[in-house]
Amino acid sequence: MADLIIHGGKPLSGTITPSGNKNSVLPILCATLLTDARVTLRNVPLITDVEKLVAFFTEQGSAVTWDRAAGTMTLDHSTFDARRLNGELPAGMRSAVLLFAPLLQRMKKFALPANAKGCSLGIRELDPHLEILEKLGAKVATHRDDLTLTLKGRFQGARHWPDYMSVTATENFVMAAVLAEGQSVLLNAASEPHVQDMCAVLAAMGAKIAGLGTSQLTVTGVAKLKGGTFTINSDHHEIVTFLALGAITGGEIRVKNSLPHHFDLITRSFAKLGVKIEHDGDTAIVRKRQKLVVEEPFTSNLLPKIEAAPWPYFPVDLLPCMIALGVRSEGAVMFWNKVYEGGFTWMSELAKFGAHVVVSDPHRITVFGAKPLRPSTVEAPYIIRAAVALYMVAASIPGKSVVKNADTIKRAHPNFVENLRSLGADVEWK
Repeated sequence: MADLIIHGGKPLSGTITPSGNKNSVLPILCATLLTDARVTLRNVPLITDVEKLVAFFTEQGSAVTWDRAAGTMTLDHSTFDARRLNGELPAGMRSAVLLFAPLLQRMKKFALPANAKGCSLGIRELDPHLEILEKLGAKVATHRDDLTLTLKGRFQGARHWPDYMSVTATENFVMAAVLAEGQSVLLNAASEPHVQDMCAVLAAMGAKIAGLGTSQLTVTGVAKLKGGTFTINSDHHEIVTFLALGAITGGEIRVKNSLPHHFDLITRSFAKLGVKIEHDGDTAIVRKRQKLVVEEPFTSNLLPKIEAAPWPYFPVDLLPCMIALGVRSEGAVMFWNKVYEGGFTWMSELAKFGAHVVVSDPHRITVFGAKPLRPSTVEAPYIIRAAVALYMVAASIPGKSVVKNADTIKRAHPNFVENLRSLGADVEWK
């Protein structure tokens, strides 16, 4: 495990080009299993989960060429050999569940240990995925600790309305439905930018998907998908992270390829903490020396709040960056995580810096900002953006701080320290 050593109190300024979206590239990589045609991906981020998927593909006989420096990858699954699969999917990678539908399409049957373990954000269940696969014609059987999935012929078109909007379950539904017989409809579908990205790539490969970006997807199955060359979009999480870093340290940061069409609500959420985000074409800008003051609502007897929930709400994964800004802002603000019951377990680490945070329940906290802060040594949870938020607070405080076990950041930010140094940060891995 690696620690971040931070000498804070320095404004971070400069220009950043964000990496490709981790949450887009992983389902897109899994979706390439749906064709034997060659697929080339550009702007592929160099992150551990991509490494794990590539290793898995090559172990099954697929041909993968990856120019890591250029961020270009070519995949050819025509040599995929189902007999090599030993029942083990990539370890330590929650998104391995995205392999379920593509592997069933290709293999028709596979077995693996039944494992619905949780993670730092709370329990992640397999049931929504299994319900979708069954609804579309697969057979699911469990025996002791084994889970066996079977598909005779093709998936069959069906209508499904799940309990809640799940990103990965939506992606599994689409990957099963694109080659199914007939039409499939998913209501209460997730519509996050990365879901839209995967659907757009599949559509370019010949899939027929209607309702892109909405909560109802209609997929008309086709017999075959083609290959092609596709570019992974920028990671909106990383864009927000660097804008927030500029704001909390008083610097001026420009982020290229910033996807402004996704930013209306995000920009308004920044404004609630006194931060103005500007857009010049596809470049997002946070100007230097912004005065962090919580915006008072017109209904003055209500506490200002930022609510995070499935898209098109404010993205729940970005809430920690806003919490870090809240710690530095004058005034009080409530943060409401409507998804994860374990999203605020790291508040005790913020308190080590001197932050004043009241935890109301597993989903709501109130931050009383602009309290005196001090450098500290804190422990990062296994939550990417929470580790980033702890770095943000440390970077705003003069003196030496340490964020221990922060290498979970590498799961989403392949060049985190290098980018920070380019902005003038004094930070290193140790």
